[in-house]
Amino acid sequence: MKTDYRRPLDFKQGRIDMNHGAGGRAAAQLIEDLFARAFANDYLNQGNDGAAMPAPPELLEGGRLVMACDAHVVSPLFFPGGDIGALAVHGTVNDVAMLGARVLYLAASFIIEEGFPLADLKRIVESMAAAARHAGVAIVTGDTKVVEQGKGDGVFITTTGLGVLPRGRDIGGARARPGDRLLVSGTMGDHGVAVLSRRESLDFETTVESDSAALNGLVEAMLAAVPEGAVRVLRDPTRGGLATTLNEIARQSGVGMLLQEAAIPVAPQVEAACELLGLDPLYVANEGKLVAVVAPEQAGTVLAAMRSHPLGAAAADIGEVVADEHRFVCMDTRFGGRRVVDWLSGEQLPRIC
Repeated sequence: MKTDYRRPLDFKQGRIDMNHGAGGRAAAQLIEDLFARAFANDYLNQGNDGAAMPAPPELLEGGRLVMACDAHVVSPLFFPGGDIGALAVHGTVNDVAMLGARVLYLAASFIIEEGFPLADLKRIVESMAAAARHAGVAIVTGDTKVVEQGKGDGVFITTTGLGVLPRGRDIGGARARPGDRLLVSGTMGDHGVAVLSRRESLDFETTVESDSAALNGLVEAMLAAVPEGAVRVLRDPTRGGLATTLNEIARQSGVGMLLQEAAIPVAPQVEAACELLGLDPLYVANEGKLVAVVAPEQAGTVLAAMRSHPLGAAAADIGEVVADEHRFVCMDTRFGGRRVVDWLSGEQLPRIC
């Protein structure tokens, strides 16, 4: 039966078809009735292929623009504690925030498979809109394409974020120095275990939920607590987890790191799940946690600021940066030994974000 695109979209039983990506009446209806309505703001409402936005005052004072782009192909699309829509916002907001920038705007691109239920797409878009509002970020432009059934996997989302960096702020992976402290904002491995449990239909005694969250508010609280330069590096340990992220920083900065295993927070249910599945929680993805490399004299102040924020209540000091020309990340274990925490070899959890 031929679809009548003059009727309202059927968000209960309707499905995406190729006409929704063809640029005609059906595509316009999908954009107007779903995306534009969910993401409504003054810039998106201009209705153009791009968006014209005012320059923030930081630029006039010598600030710099920051841009980040992230593609999201997580499977399954819905998982305990989140979904691909919220994840697409959180991932890009966090990438911009990890440079110490104030996140301003997002652009979003959707690739949707023919036959995808409109009810699921509406749920994803509304979740994405709620995540953007909570992060204080406007989705100002975007694009939608439809591929033939069997040529995609439901929906893929790419988001691009734009932010502004105040003059004089310099946070990046090459700034860690021997003596600096290593802080994390909370428990490791929650997101990866939550996605894997839903993907593989695993039942644990306690449900493990994703930690997916926008960290820009937490970063602002941390930076406001100490002088410029005290926070050297910020990074969100996503794919490859904490271990891979610390190895990246060690390589960029030309230093080593020494971790204390007993100080690294891991939720008991995550630790149990990883033990059952043969995974190391240090290599499992997070989507709402950060790692901070902080000047030693300011570490206590930053840690207190983190713990005073809802997303940093379980923050911990887990070790220090050390001089090491080999750039090894090592860890003192709970049993009194020491081991190298090496780079992740291969991908133990594909399509985790």
